[in-house]
Amino acid sequence: MTRRALILLAASGSFALLAGAFAFQALGYAPCQMCLWQRWPHAAAAALGVAGFFSPLAIVAVLGAIAAFTTGAIGVFHAGVEWKFWQGPTACSGTSTSLSGLSGTDLLSTDIPEAIVMCDEIVWSLLGLSMAGWNAVLSFVLVAVWIAALRARAA
Repeated sequence: MTRRALILLAASGSFALLAGAFAFQALGYAPCQMCLWQRWPHAAAAALGVAGFFSPLAIVAVLGAIAAFTTGAIGVFHAGVEWKFWQGPTACSGTSTSLSGLSGTDLLSTDIPEAIVMCDEIVWSLLGLSMAGWNAVLSFVLVAVWIAALRARAA
């Protein structure tokens, strides 16, 4: 495959994972803070796919690999928090009695969510992996595709 084709494949994978996250949200699975963190690198990778379509430069593949690795690493950390391997952000895990995770705008807002989604609770899983775990696995597969794009001939 050419670099352009591999870039488009990898970017499409990130777009699909991002679309899946929004689909789960539409089905009633509200995202926690760490879930939202995992979406940004996928959005960056999808945007890099657009850039790679027009100009399949090696730097696009490098940046895409970094984006996919970043969301995968966040997914590993998030899954570890869910499985209680380590402590997560105090604003969305544990007892969360601290106000340290709230901004001034949050403290003054009258729009209070019905329930805060905790980062250390698994709300959906498949074959023993949570959404964060699946994001990590699939993101690392995308890292491999981005690296293949880097090594492929341009065009």
